[in-house]
Amino acid sequence: MAATKAQKAQKEQETKKNIKLFWKLVFVGIGMVILLFLLTAWGIFGSLPDHTILENPQSELATEIVTADGKTLGSFYTDNRKPVKYEDLPQNLIDALVSTEDERFWDHSGIDGYGTARAFAFLGQKGGASTITQQLAKLYFTEQRSSNKIERGIQKIREWIIATRLEKQYTKEEIITQYLNQFDFLKQAIGIRSASNIYFGKEPKELTVEESAVFVAMLKNPRQFNPYREISKEKSLGRRNQVFVQMVRNGKMTEATKDSLREQPIKLNFTPEGHNDGMGTYFREYLRDWLKDWAASNTNPETGENYNLYNDGLKINVTIDSRMQKYAEDAMVAHMANLQLEFDSQNEKLKTAPFRDITAKQVESSINRAIKVSERWKLMKKEGKSEKEILASFDKETEMTVFDWQAPGRERDTVMTPRDSIYYYKKFLQVGMMSMEPQTGYVKAWVGGINHKHFKFDHVKKGVRQAGSTFKPFLYATAIDLLKYSPCKELPDGEYTIPAGKHGNTKDWTPSNSNGKYGTIRTLKDALAHSVNTISARLMDDVGPQPVIDLAGRLGINTKEMAPVPSLALGTADVSLFEMVGAYGVFANEGIYNTPVLVTSIQDKNGTVLYQYVPETRDVMNPETAFVTLKLMQGVTQSGSGSRLRGSWAKNNKFYKSVVTGYPYDFKNEIAGKTGTTQNNSDGWFMGIVPNLVSGVWVGGEDRSVHFPSTRYGQGATMALPIWGSYMKSVYADENLDISKANFNEPENLSIIVDCEEYKNGDDGLEDEDDAGDELGM
Repeated sequence: MAATKAQKAQKEQETKKNIKLFWKLVFVGIGMVILLFLLTAWGIFGSLPDHTILENPQSELATEIVTADGKTLGSFYTDNRKPVKYEDLPQNLIDALVSTEDERFWDHSGIDGYGTARAFAFLGQKGGASTITQQLAKLYFTEQRSSNKIERGIQKIREWIIATRLEKQYTKEEIITQYLNQFDFLKQAIGIRSASNIYFGKEPKELTVEESAVFVAMLKNPRQFNPYREISKEKSLGRRNQVFVQMVRNGKMTEATKDSLREQPIKLNFTPEGHNDGMGTYFREYLRDWLKDWAASNTNPETGENYNLYNDGLKINVTIDSRMQKYAEDAMVAHMANLQLEFDSQNEKLKTAPFRDITAKQVESSINRAIKVSERWKLMKKEGKSEKEILASFDKETEMTVFDWQAPGRERDTVMTPRDSIYYYKKFLQVGMMSMEPQTGYVKAWVGGINHKHFKFDHVKKGVRQAGSTFKPFLYATAIDLLKYSPCKELPDGEYTIPAGKHGNTKDWTPSNSNGKYGTIRTLKDALAHSVNTISARLMDDVGPQPVIDLAGRLGINTKEMAPVPSLALGTADVSLFEMVGAYGVFANEGIYNTPVLVTSIQDKNGTVLYQYVPETRDVMNPETAFVTLKLMQGVTQSGSGSRLRGSWAKNNKFYKSVVTGYPYDFKNEIAGKTGTTQNNSDGWFMGIVPNLVSGVWVGGEDRSVHFPSTRYGQGATMALPIWGSYMKSVYADENLDISKANFNEPENLSIIVDCEEYKNGDDGLEDEDDAGDELGM
């Protein structure tokens, strides 16, 4: 009995010892945790961000290009991050985020005690404990996850400490906003705004609940649950549907809605924002160079250095209208793909294809020049390769992806030598198009080529080509201004010679008409409509070349290299499309020149205006001269080569239907315009004017020796005008754009007679060659 009592006493003593030991271990454990937190907070295991960094967490913000109609055209970035404000986030996104990632977000102070206890108790089997605030801390301030358990534990403590500091520093709304702005959704989509733009082609506030759920699903693992990747589409759908379940659980969605939405597939509108992707690629590249110059002379007060185009989160407000840009690109693609098929078919039996009118030796010389300006040549030169080694590399077959109008995505994989690839790319006809509002100079659309990824050269601003007959309105305007000629003035259409020694001529100059024929008497309006070269020669003799050059200079055209010779009348001068559109804008703007405008303002990431465009205008022409010249150019679209814009022009013309798209155009309103074709059909132009929009199109080969064999196909009316026609059909169909169909404004007290006797409309029997030039006259 006594032994039993002793045993009980001993047992009680041991129990007391165990209890004391337990509490010692508990307190030691708590002390160790506290000490670990303190050591982490003191920076023993690596420094923590101080309060100033927490106030201004560093993140690289993309420069955003915003169109006149408020759409994002593109970005310049190291990281494509475009911040969004909390009020611009849809409630369904916030509900989906909190319901799925952090149910007690609105109640905790950075650490979810219940979730943490659950995670410890069930070893993470029933969900983790990471709050939205902790995830933000991880994105901002903690390094890559370690494989070492102790290091991972310390990292988790760092996240907890930073999370509590973030909660003190920011409101809950700010934390959600920062988290969604910081998260990388892949595909160059950093932040919810870039992701919304890229995956669904819309702004975040426009996201539907099912689209918001897709993004919340991606937060768990943006690669594993990415809706764009073929391999992860099913996982993305399943995870999205789980987000719906969480929303029901948290009272943010009804069961009926969940059951309905989970049956819906994920519908993407994938719009990549790489530098070669999306709309306005050539415009954006020109803009990049313009912004670099601006940034080089402007200092960011936050950094004390010049503004960084890729990291400072600038907002560039541009004049481009996203709708008009799309219509321009659609018109270009539709016509150029079709025109290239015809061009290729006509080159099938050409031994020097795609080159014409030059010898095999000249072809080889052209290819060698292209080799020496190629990227491959430049890179190998930098690597120290000899010229012999570099040239040898151009004859070795290699795998490459090339442009192809007919291939899916307009690209195909192939094997060819780099030399052969140069031949291949030379065959493609190129294009330039620009559209501008003449009253403001605002550029509304800019298409610099057929594909920026494969053809970098911009044919709007950089390209300079002979203008052909699109230069003739400057000659006619000079005659109207100096001599008060009326569109009704009649001149004989007969052979005309400007003798040697006159107007800078070194020999007699006797241009012929495009078809080699002469008429009798022509009005100026009729002569311009049909690009009659003999009449242009007479006008040039009347006014002289220098006044024409002077006028062109006042119209914004670079005339430094323009020789004052009579042949200028037929468009021998090299000009850019950018200059031509600006110059033609004067006719529509009653004689006032507006410098073409691309950027209206620049704002920093806080909305402060850093740059504001100041209009640059000047009076360069009498309003009467401008109007009379417009009346002259209306003849081009009434009876000349531009008359195919009218429904009356050969609606059943099988040839034209086979080459162009969008025909017939059937415009009824006043249109002033001019086609242009240079010698050997190397360049095709069309300039078109309505009261509040001037648009120009150029089409041709990269080399002048790459062209159609006949004027039937190679003239501006076939190569360039259809793009203008298709573009304007789309522009007019969009009533929100308010593009005018009204008549041109007639100045008060007009002294020059413009009401000529009506002349015959329609086909004039010149077999589509009425604007082709014998000596460039077009």
